[in-house]
Amino acid sequence: MTLLNVKVFLTAFGLVLLAELGDKTQLTTMLLAAQSRSPGAVFLGAAAALVLTSLLGVVLGIAVARVVPATYIRWAAGGGFIVIGLLLVLRS
Repeated sequence: MTLLNVKVFLTAFGLVLLAELGDKTQLTTMLLAAQSRSPGAVFLGAAAALVLTSLLGVVLGIAVARVVPATYIRWAAGGGFIVIGLLLVLRS
């Protein structure tokens, strides 16, 4: 196993970038930057938070994958997204 698989890197980068665009985290960061006189500190704080949450996701993902087969994880993730989608549609 190599530390950096370029295809996996680009996939993770693209998916996280698309997932984060226009979400509440980005809107909050924009608000903080607009109110702050230190946009560099806002950027560094937001970047550090995203790195930490990503690290937690990777560590937990590795731990779960050691116990639960990948097929079950895919089914659970797919089912979770369907349930969330249905709840969002039914609420609007």
